[in-house]
Amino acid sequence: MTEPDSTYATAAGLLGRITEQLGEQLGHLPPRPHLTPPAAPPAPTLVAVGHGSRDPRARATLARLLERVRELRPGLDVRLAHIELNTPLLDVTLAELAAEGRDAVLVPLLFAPGHHVTHDLPAALAAVPGLRARVAEPLGAHPLLVEALADRLAHAGWAPEDGISQAAAVVLASAGSRDPRSGAELRRIAARLGERLGGVPVVPAYASAAAPTVAEAVRALAARGRHRIAVASCFTAPGLFATRAAADAPWIASAPLGAHPALARLVLHRYDRALRATTRERELATV
Repeated sequence: MTEPDSTYATAAGLLGRITEQLGEQLGHLPPRPHLTPPAAPPAPTLVAVGHGSRDPRARATLARLLERVRELRPGLDVRLAHIELNTPLLDVTLAELAAEGRDAVLVPLLFAPGHHVTHDLPAALAAVPGLRARVAEPLGAHPLLVEALADRLAHAGWAPEDGISQAAAVVLASAGSRDPRSGAELRRIAARLGERLGGVPVVPAYASAAAPTVAEAVRALAARGRHRIAVASCFTAPGLFATRAAADAPWIASAPLGAHPALARLVLHRYDRALRATTRERELATV
């Protein structure tokens, strides 16, 4: 063997012994602990807030709606609360959430910014100062709402050719409010529904607190030569107002929106939008 080969052999042997010694030492070291990242905080609870009704079908209908919401967002804590007449009442639900240390987003199952949305819900939150929560926008003039209204009308008997008929028209029936912003929002819903149906006239009407009533709107449309008049029920669940509105329909009346899939998606849309607004506010506050 030449002298360089001997040098290489010596170096290789030395490296091998060092590797063996390191292996023995490392073998006696305790294993590295497995670091588990901290769990993300739970998403805020979605509290769907209905008005409440003495009609026993109302609460069951909203419960089915929220089942659809849970199916769309597995794992999200979704709870139902009522402003009055039905349990659980909103103040009880909010107190429970505060005791559990949960954040919340209140999604009004209402269509426009009337007194309940602008006064009752903020007042309910103010009464539970330990709860971190916010109120989402009402359902409003959103394409998903228009989809649900049009689909309910189709199930009641509205046909595509009715949208271009000179004899057909629709009365959009809702609860009503003295707040002018509520009337403006219902007019936007009516306009979008008319577009969805092919350009047929859609007139908003109200069960209380505002004019015209459903019967008055029907008479006004009949005076314009519209005798094939449908009533679109802009209510989330059965109740006194929905029943009265349907009774005034001279032709067909659609069912309340209830657990329509598009309405479930709209509830989640309002929840998500409120969360994005909260995140943006916190970012601006940090800046």
